[in-house]
Amino acid sequence: MAEKKHQTFNCKQCGAKMEFTPGTNAQVCPYCEFENPIEQSSEEIKEFDFITALNNLSATEEYHEQQIIECPQCAAEITTDPDITSQDCIFCGSPIVATANSKKMIKPKSLLPFDVTDKQASTLYTNWLKGLWFAPNNLKKMARQEHNISGIYVPYWTYDSETISHYTGQRGEYYWVTEHYTTTVNGKSVSKTRQVRKTRWYSASGTVWLNFDDVLVLASTSLPQKYTNKLEPWDLQNLVPYKDEYLSGFKAQSYQVDLSMGFGKAKDIMDSRIRSAVESDIGGDEQRVHSVNTSHDNITFKHLLLPVWISSYRYKEKPYRFLVNARTGEVQGERPYSWVKITLLVLTILIIAATIFMIYQSNHQPSYSQRF
Repeated sequence: MAEKKHQTFNCKQCGAKMEFTPGTNAQVCPYCEFENPIEQSSEEIKEFDFITALNNLSATEEYHEQQIIECPQCAAEITTDPDITSQDCIFCGSPIVATANSKKMIKPKSLLPFDVTDKQASTLYTNWLKGLWFAPNNLKKMARQEHNISGIYVPYWTYDSETISHYTGQRGEYYWVTEHYTTTVNGKSVSKTRQVRKTRWYSASGTVWLNFDDVLVLASTSLPQKYTNKLEPWDLQNLVPYKDEYLSGFKAQSYQVDLSMGFGKAKDIMDSRIRSAVESDIGGDEQRVHSVNTSHDNITFKHLLLPVWISSYRYKEKPYRFLVNARTGEVQGERPYSWVKITLLVLTILIIAATIFMIYQSNHQPSYSQRF
């Protein structure tokens, strides 16, 4: 079992810490601008056998040792330098004062390097703030003042699986019947007919086979999944082998969802696709699915890091987060609403509607000559 501490890189000219520059394949010194190219690896991005890993994880997977601090407010765990014990949580903005603890974690074997720069992410953040409707008046000013965007590598798992699903259900097929009914027309009872759609149900059973590739599962519980899901898609075809050089100048979060839990989430994603395949296999106009029994074979996984720019601010003691996919520039974020503005808008709409109704009524009132 190999253990490896997070590596730091010092400038060969001035001794300062080097930082990876997004959009390049190099580290640059923030003080003297000395450049250190990152050697590109031809190593294949490998999948690892899931069952083997679960049965004998410590012997089959490489570990590395990380300095971890945990936020007491949101429980986020992030890597840090050993000499840093006080900072603000980049996930919720809460102050963290704690001693870093050492943890042995499964080492990520691949990542997507940052491509969007901090300046580009800040511009996206500003434009997003400008576009907020019904935001409290002081939000934009306050958020700009507190604005402190940070780059973080977020942990993910991917899973591959071959599935066989046996199902039972029913296939519904539409047919039409002529229905006779009686209605009243001009005070008289009249017999009429109409076409009514009905459904004839047939028993159905069968088997569907699906192969899943790179089902992506967020391994962090610190970020709102509603928004991280919307950061997709990621260009996973451009993954590169993990190197500490890419992490210099950035933070990285350790996984909170372990390998087994991650596969449970992956199965939920697969199940929704399997159900769609079952409904398609049943066919007909409608489908009822009674049971689906799925077996998974040849399960493999990857542990990887994906780059996100994140900014958090607090409004009325509640944290709000803004996320940028640091590969595509996709923006997602949380925001508060001004219920005063929403209420005023609703009242304005009601007043306008009432005014239009009164004008309509006035224009359609019968004249005096028409009444007599």
